[in-house]
Amino acid sequence: SRPILDMSYSRHFLDFQGSSIPSSMKKLVVTKLSQNFREAVTLQQDSPVPLPGDGDLLVRNRFVGINASDINYSAGRYDTSVKPPFDIGFEGVGEVVALGLSASADYTVGQAVAYVKAGSFAEYTIVPAKQAVPLPSVKPEFLTLMVSGATAYLSLKELGDLSEGKKVLVTAAAGGTGQFAVQLAKKAKCHVIGTCSSDEKGGFLKSIGCDRTINYKTENVESVLRKDYPKGVDVVYESVGGKMFDLALNALAIKGCLIVIGFIAGYQNPTGLQPIKAELLPAKLLKKSASVRGFFLNHYLSDYKMALQHLLKMYERGDLVCEVDFGDMSPEGKFTGLESVFRAVDYMYMGKNIGKIVVELPHSVSSKL
Repeated sequence: SRPILDMSYSRHFLDFQGSSIPSSMKKLVVTKLSQNFREAVTLQQDSPVPLPGDGDLLVRNRFVGINASDINYSAGRYDTSVKPPFDIGFEGVGEVVALGLSASADYTVGQAVAYVKAGSFAEYTIVPAKQAVPLPSVKPEFLTLMVSGATAYLSLKELGDLSEGKKVLVTAAAGGTGQFAVQLAKKAKCHVIGTCSSDEKGGFLKSIGCDRTINYKTENVESVLRKDYPKGVDVVYESVGGKMFDLALNALAIKGCLIVIGFIAGYQNPTGLQPIKAELLPAKLLKKSASVRGFFLNHYLSDYKMALQHLLKMYERGDLVCEVDFGDMSPEGKFTGLESVFRAVDYMYMGKNIGKIVVELPHSVSSKL
């Protein structure tokens, strides 16, 4: 029989190792709307540790994921009705340190879980038990699947219509979500082309199966595509926007499909968009019977658990590389502690990361977890 720990009414409690859960914690809060993350976000040192309600888990975060869209969130672009201050950070992995009575039917203290929910840039986060994903252990690799992996899997499954021999172009291919688009397209026996910004990234892409890498710093993407793929590419997994969107659109084959999963080139702009040659879009699409489809993970949440279970099984079988970038190669070293989230966001926008950027939150000394 599992001991039930009903924390919904408690003000002072201990976790399962007998180490104290503090009454206050650090967290990041958006205090001003701005596409400049450092301007928008404040590190609060002494926020109260929240108490779980009946159906909730209190998760002590061990690893939190950095997403390009963190900047969209801090700029207030997702929900214009929400006004500062509000919590930030989309995903975390950690242990359950306390839980409500109903939640204890499915979870136990000490259990490793992952979640996608606003407010992960904090030492502790309340997660409704229904939204948590139980994990075999606390590993940063699991975090790569929560938003990045699920986005690649669901967008390609729902919109990509992948089949053997199709040519798939992945932009920002060595990034957090690009790495999965490359691997999933290869699993579907497609020919995969990946754009990246360094030879080191190109090497990584080859190691995960990319057939042709294009380093856009040293090669002209447009001429490579025209020369090597004169009939065009069948599917584009596009996350850059601006000029890269235009190039990708022009490179579409007859009946090709361009899937927009982001436009990172525009996120730091006040308007959020870099201009594209959209006035020619109807003519270009008509000429090729081509399509442009947008994909936003929140609209596919009914399939989310299925996607995640599939990806977790692939990873556990060794069929999926989940590359994590802790910023070891960044000027000030590894991203550790909430203070380093600011550096991690900068690092992403400088295009330095290979794989998913993850920040580690170390335990305080008093904890035995």
